Parts: sequence; C-alpha cells; structure tokens
Amino acid sequence: MVRLLRTNAFRLAAIYFGLFAVSVSALLVFIYFSTADFIERQTEVTIDAEITGLREQYGERGLAGLIEIIRGRVAAQHSDTALYLITDAALQPLAGNISGWPGAVPSRPARISFPLHSKGADGEASDTALAAVFPLSGGYLLLVGRDLHDAQVFRSRITQTLSWAALLTLALGVAGGLFMTRNMLRRVEAVNRTSARIIHGDLSQRVPLTGSGDEFDQLAGNLNAMLDQIERLMAGMRQVTDNIAHDLRTPLARLRARLEVTLLERPDVTRYGEALRETITEADRLLGTFNALLSIAEAEAGSRRQTMAVVDVAEIARAVAELYEPAAEEKGLRLDVANGGALPVRGDRHLLSQAIANLLDNALKYTPAGAVSLTTRESAEGARIEVADRGPGVPADRREAVFDRFVRLESSRSTPGNGLGLSLVRAVATLHGGAAWLEDNNPGVRAIITLPRAEAPALASTRNAA
Repeated sequence: MVRLLRTNAFRLAAIYFGLFAVSVSALLVFIYFSTADFIERQTEVTIDAEITGLREQYGERGLAGLIEIIRGRVAAQHSDTALYLITDAALQPLAGNISGWPGAVPSRPARISFPLHSKGADGEASDTALAAVFPLSGGYLLLVGRDLHDAQVFRSRITQTLSWAALLTLALGVAGGLFMTRNMLRRVEAVNRTSARIIHGDLSQRVPLTGSGDEFDQLAGNLNAMLDQIERLMAGMRQVTDNIAHDLRTPLARLRARLEVTLLERPDVTRYGEALRETITEADRLLGTFNALLSIAEAEAGSRRQTMAVVDVAEIARAVAELYEPAAEEKGLRLDVANGGALPVRGDRHLLSQAIANLLDNALKYTPAGAVSLTTRESAEGARIEVADRGPGVPADRREAVFDRFVRLESSRSTPGNGLGLSLVRAVATLHGGAAWLEDNNPGVRAIITLPRAEAPALASTRNAA
C-alpha cells in the first residue's frame, strides 16, 4: 500500500478523485437548495393565493363575513398546517387557530417567520411558521401562514439522503481510484519485471499481452518488437564476431607461420623478399576486410549523403564493366553489357561503383563457364541494375541472409572473400533510397539494385559543371 501511494498513477487518480468529489458535492448542494427553495416557494404561493381569496371575500362580506370564513376553515381542517388569525387594533384575537399575535420577525419582503409551539405524544415541539399579514380597515389585521414542520422534516430527510449519497459516492470513488491505480500499476510492474530480467541477461523475456488492444497492449507490442529486433541484432553481432575471428585468425596465423619459418631458414635475400611479398598480400587481404567494414558503416551512417550529386548510373555501370572485362576474359567468360540509355540518379559515384563492382566480382567468381550479364534500364521503381550469372545459385531460403555481414554459403569458408560484398551492396542501395535483392536466374542468380530516378536536367547541369 505504501508503494501504491507513492506511484504517479495514484497521484493522478487522487487528482481525478478530488475533481470528482468537488463535482459531486457541488451537484448535491445544488439539488439540496433547489429542492428546499422549491418547497418554500410553493408554501409562499399557497399563502399568497389564500390572501388573495380572503381579500376578495373581505371586500364582498366585510369583517364579519371574513371572521365567519376563518372560523369555518379552522373547524374544517384536519391538520394544523394552515394558520389563520384575525386581530383588532389592540392585537386581540377575534378568530383563528393561533392563541395570540406571534413575536414575528421579518423573513423576506411581505413575509414573517415565528416559532410555533405544539404539544404531541412526544411532548412539546417547536417548529417554525411562515406567514403573510394583510391589514384590514379600522386597524384590524389578518395573518395567514403555514406550519413548516413538514417542510423541515422533508429538508432533513433530503439532507440525510444527500449526505449518505455523498458518502457512498466518495467511497465508490476511493475504491474505484484504488482499483484503477492497482490495475495500472500491475501493467507497469509487468513491464518493469520484464525489463529487470532482460537487464540481467535473459533476452528471451517479453512483456505479456492481455489481448485488450488498449494503449498498454500497444506499448507492450512495440516493446516486444523492439526486443525481437535487439535479440536479432545481438545474434547477428555474435555471428559477426565469430566470423571475424575465423576470417582474421586464419590469415594472421598463416602470416605468423610464414614469418617464423622464414626466420628459421638460412638467411637468403631472395627468400626474404618472397616472404615479404606474401606478407604484404596477406596484409592487403586483412586491410580489404577492414575497409569493407568501414565502407558498410559509412554507407549505413549516411555520412556521405550531403555530398551526393546527380550521376548517370548507366555510365557508371559501363565504366565498372570495362574494368572487369579483362578478368572475365582471363577466366574464359563473356561479360555482356546491356544499356537502356541514361539513368540519372542522385548518389555517390564511388559507392555506386563499388556496389556494382561487388556484384560483378561475385558473378565472375561463381560462374564456371558461359556469360555474365550487366543490364541497366528504367523500371517502375526508377533506375534498375541487374547482374546475372550462370553459377550454382543461392537457395531461396538463404537469399535474404546472404546480405548480412560475413555470411557465406560454404561453411568451410575456403573460397576467397570475406562475406561483406552483398552487405555493402544493400547498404549502398539503402543509403540512396533504393533496395537490393536476389532472384533465381535458372541457373544461377540475378542480383538486382533499384534506385530512385533523378531529373535529367540536373544531370545535364552536373555534367556541364564537370
């Protein structure tokens, strides 16, 4: 309970309860005074109506007739609610059911109130009466009033009823506030418990859902989706770490072994030169891995987005193809280039060249014979770049995974490469607002990059400026 009282949810519930209590109290006070005033107004209307009737009778029948009417009304009434009194100029009673002129005090304009004593089974009781005075000729006075006992009893019952209603409402408000606070706190505690377990290393924990679809369920769903993404990233980091350790350990071990063997052998300048050249080659491979990682990080961070300009991706593809034509001829392959015209895009020439080069390098590496095709054309998505080979292909269930860092289809990892080429391709495509994916080429695989198309005039102006 102490922890509950310290929560923000309880403070909010207390504020709303205070507003609710004030609103209910104001409503009950309004009901009370409206009801009490209505009863008093009805009493005053009745007195005024009787005064008006008796005034007319007095005008027609005079004082004697008025006295007779008053005596008849007193004799005929079954309760003492109606009060009548006619007195002479010396305030001596002539007719009525009041023994003497009361010690009245003004209540409101044309109204007087006075205490009324009566004897009953419970002893003497004192009530309040409300009356109006009508002067008659010759100093005579007519008093017409009403005993307010029933009105006071009704007012008392109204007060009691409204008081009990207020207490019941406040009790229900307190209970409802505590229930709502506890329910809200229970939902928040579920998030806190899950967070605490995750902090202690259990990344499989998820925030439970109630199925209500409320804002807490929406929050829990978003948190669970975030935790799934974090878990995937952590698994990816572990895999990347393992792959880096494997890919770097082998060349480093080979490098160390070569140097150690060279030192153990007899001094030979030629042998030393060959060892140094092989060492430089291994170091270049290691540097290539780190440079690829840096290029991917740079593309994903978008640090070069500010330096982008409108370039012709078709022209970039032709330039890259010219660089790889000797490598294709050396391997006995044919490199076919199909160009559908200028394709202006807003991008970084170096990164786009590197992405296309990675696709061509993979295609030439895994194509045993035949041709590799490079196609650039316009499509509904914008500029489209396709590189198709005739190699073994990529299984459908692995076509998405190969875009992750250091992912390679062969578990032995004996083929030259570091598993970063396609990761860089996707990072570059994403940086330029495009996409990259793989499709089946029957046989082989078709790698596709799509980029948003830029306006041709901007491309022309860029060329002119160059």
